[in-house]
Amino acid sequence: MTSRSRTTGSRSSCLRPANPDNLQPVRLTFLGSGDAFAGGGRFQACLHLAGGADPLLLDCGATTLVALKRADIDPSSIGFVALSHLHGDHFAGLPWLILDGQFSKRTRPLRIAGPAGVGERVNHTFEALYPGATAAERAFETTFGEFSERTPYELGPARITPFEARHSSGAPSYALRVEYGGKVIAYSGDTEWTDTLIDVADRADLFVCECNFFERRGPGHMDYRTLAEKRSQLKCDRLVLTHMSEQMLGHLSDVEFEAASDGAVIVL
Repeated sequence: MTSRSRTTGSRSSCLRPANPDNLQPVRLTFLGSGDAFAGGGRFQACLHLAGGADPLLLDCGATTLVALKRADIDPSSIGFVALSHLHGDHFAGLPWLILDGQFSKRTRPLRIAGPAGVGERVNHTFEALYPGATAAERAFETTFGEFSERTPYELGPARITPFEARHSSGAPSYALRVEYGGKVIAYSGDTEWTDTLIDVADRADLFVCECNFFERRGPGHMDYRTLAEKRSQLKCDRLVLTHMSEQMLGHLSDVEFEAASDGAVIVL
C-alpha cells in the first residue's frame, strides 16, 4: 500500500471525536478489498479491527471465512460483526462463519448488528445454502441487533453510529462511524456520493471509502473523479480506497489516494 495523500482538518460537530488519551494501537486488516465480482482476484468486503477489548468485523462478504484462515485469524475469536448493508458481498459469509464455529466446537457468543431485517435475511440465506442449518443445536448463541439512522449502537468493544447511504439493497444501507480502541474509523459501505459522508468522516482517524469506478458514474457506487472533487470536504486524517472493480484497479497509477489490498494492515 503506497501513501500518496494525507490531509488533516477539524470541523465543529456534535459527533464524538477520537479519545486522545487512549494510546492502545488499533490494527485494521483488509481481509477483503474487492467488489462483488472479485475484481483483481480480491476477496469481498471485510475489515478486521483489533487492539480494542475484542476484535470486530466490519462486513462479512461471502469469502470471509477463507480470508480469515488465510490471514491466520481464528474465526472463533470473532465475537462481533457490524454490517453496512444486506448485499451478499457484504454479509453472505456469516453462514460459513457460524458453521465453522459449530464444527470447531466454538462456545463464544456471536453478536451481529446491521440494518433492519438483518436476522431474517441471514437466516433465509443460511437455509437456502444448507436447509435445516438454522435449527441445528450449537454450543454458542448467535444474536442479531438492528441499527437505526444516526443512533449510536453499542456492539461489544465498539460504538457504531450508522448514517443512511445511497445504495439500494432491499433494506437501509449505511455508512458506519465506528469508535473503537480510542480511535474513530469511518466506513462508507457501498454508496454513491452523498453529503452525509461529510459527517461520517468528520475528524475520523481513518476513512475507508468504496471506489467502485474510476470515472464512470453509476447509481449506488462511488467513482474516483467525484471523490477527488469532494475530498476537501472530508475532514478526516486519512482516506483509503476499497471495493474496487477491475476497471478501477486498472487506473491505480492515476489515483492520488491510498488504495487497499487484501491483507494490508493499517495501524492507528
